[in-house]
Amino acid sequence: MKCPECGNFEDRVVETRESREGNYIRRRRECLKCEKRFTTYEKVEDIPIKVVKKDGRREDFDSEKVKKGLFRAVEKRPIPMKQIEQIAFQVEEMVSSADKEISTKQVGEYIMDKLKDLDKVAYVRFASVYLDFRSLEEFLAEVHNLLKKEE
Repeated sequence: MKCPECGNFEDRVVETRESREGNYIRRRRECLKCEKRFTTYEKVEDIPIKVVKKDGRREDFDSEKVKKGLFRAVEKRPIPMKQIEQIAFQVEEMVSSADKEISTKQVGEYIMDKLKDLDKVAYVRFASVYLDFRSLEEFLAEVHNLLKKEE
């Protein structure tokens, strides 16, 4: 931290306090050159990751949408809640590791890969919404591909 008095970059932290709300940290510092004390505030910068939709629109990533989609796909299937939450957590980790944007295609394919290994029916349910089948033939082709890979 640069001393506001002399411009020196070497200091020591004398005292650290967290705000009541917990959204920033206040630090009292002492310059090692001129010995003047000054206060700094640290705050986590919350820059939301944007999801790029198929039509090019961008919106904030919403983990609740992911969870709702997963819950719909696994509804009435013998899948423990813990596994669904694990997939949702893995999706959040993948998204948070993205730079500033991630496409819905990447998110959807990641979820489909996880569901394919977990439960084929849940995979087909999720794929039917995500892949937006236009006809019964497209739907049957996806089921056929799934069965072919299983053999």
